[in-house]
Amino acid sequence: MFDLIIRGDQVVTPQGTGAWDVCIQGDTIAAIAAPGTFDDSQAGQVIDARGKIVIPGGIDPHIHSLWHIPPLEEGGEVTWTDGPDVVSRAAIHGGTTTLLDFASWQQKGTLEEVINVRKQDWTGNCYTDYGYHVLLQGAIPPELMPQIAEVIQEGYPSIKIFTTDITPSRRGRKMNHGHIWEVFKVLKKEGGIAAIHAEDDEIVMHMYDVLQREGRMGFENLAEVHNTMSEDLSFRRIIRLAEHVDGTPLYMMHVSAATGVAAIEAARAKGFPIYGETLHQYLMFTHEHYKRPNGQIYHTYPSLKETSDQDALWEGQLRGSISSIATDEICCNLSTKTQGCRIDDTTGGNAGCEPRVSVMYTEMVKKRGYTLEKFTDLVSTNAAKIMGMYPQKGALAAGSDADIVVLDPGQSRTITAARLHESDYTPWEGYESEVWPSLTVLRGKVMMQDGEFFGDRTDGKFLKRKVAEAIRNRPAI
Repeated sequence: MFDLIIRGDQVVTPQGTGAWDVCIQGDTIAAIAAPGTFDDSQAGQVIDARGKIVIPGGIDPHIHSLWHIPPLEEGGEVTWTDGPDVVSRAAIHGGTTTLLDFASWQQKGTLEEVINVRKQDWTGNCYTDYGYHVLLQGAIPPELMPQIAEVIQEGYPSIKIFTTDITPSRRGRKMNHGHIWEVFKVLKKEGGIAAIHAEDDEIVMHMYDVLQREGRMGFENLAEVHNTMSEDLSFRRIIRLAEHVDGTPLYMMHVSAATGVAAIEAARAKGFPIYGETLHQYLMFTHEHYKRPNGQIYHTYPSLKETSDQDALWEGQLRGSISSIATDEICCNLSTKTQGCRIDDTTGGNAGCEPRVSVMYTEMVKKRGYTLEKFTDLVSTNAAKIMGMYPQKGALAAGSDADIVVLDPGQSRTITAARLHESDYTPWEGYESEVWPSLTVLRGKVMMQDGEFFGDRTDGKFLKRKVAEAIRNRPAI
């Protein structure tokens, strides 16, 4: 007797797409069965998903909840973005069942203390399953190195590093290459992976100075500051450094430029274990969108680039240099998102977790002819593999967590902020999506069905992760 059977004729499994019945018992998938193997009497509930697309729950490997927004003026009040309850509820509505946030060390306390603080933010306050990257900022004291080794073994294998302070007002984020070198040694030895925000700090800060001297401080000039040359230089330096540490695996976050794609592709061609992440805003918007009313809503760091960079990102997905699509989620209201209007104070991130899966299906499958398998890899499976959650997450297979999304072509819609669950704005206002989730299941529990929400804030569970050896030793996906 199963708790739930989902019957579909386009079910995406690790073996391909076909007509299958997904049979769920408790938290897990008990069987992927041929249609008719089990009749309706053998399940407590049966859902007919024929004519729809059935995929594993989406995974967003890069979000920020309860993230601080710096004040515009010195001594001003720091504000905080929405918490995991808001972000995860929106994620469930949009077909995402797993989120990875950050536990941030900022030059004080132990890593254990930092993680415990983050646990207080998330435990009992989240509708999705979740985990944390450990974010290190600034100079790393020698006594922190054994702690990095410990947290990797405890299930936090991805360590976030900045190679830039991003803006002049955010001093203290950048880690110098000597300290990165030392961290890489620990990652290689202990089985971790480096998650890198890579921009060349000298180029970025130089361009802030140049534009200030020229009186061109409007945020519409951000692409000149966070430019393609910066991405080229920083990616190649980080890759070369990692190569010198016996091939420390790299996950390059929010790849935004053709130069970044090229650097990743060249390293992968040599067998180096490196993976690229991009964001759906880089795929959909360019720096020309900054010129629109409230153009800040399209921005995250690094900046939006040219259409040629977009082309490279799309091509990179097909060639393997771009492995996952994330959001860099920052969930705040429109007034906060647009409060800064200069190159040095514009709020980064986007409220984009909810539309990600549906928008990417529309762009990938309907407009560009991607297979359902390729689409699923980019919004779910690859992130699970790279970040040490597969096959528990990211797969419709016997023994995997019963995280399931049904995308319904009959629920195509015009995206509006009023119909979403994140914020009072969306960069995708007016976008015509070809599908929308009609069902989201988290570990066997129906969380959302036909727009009705059944989740509880205690449903989300913390995920301990371990990156597979194959992922760490070669470009395995």
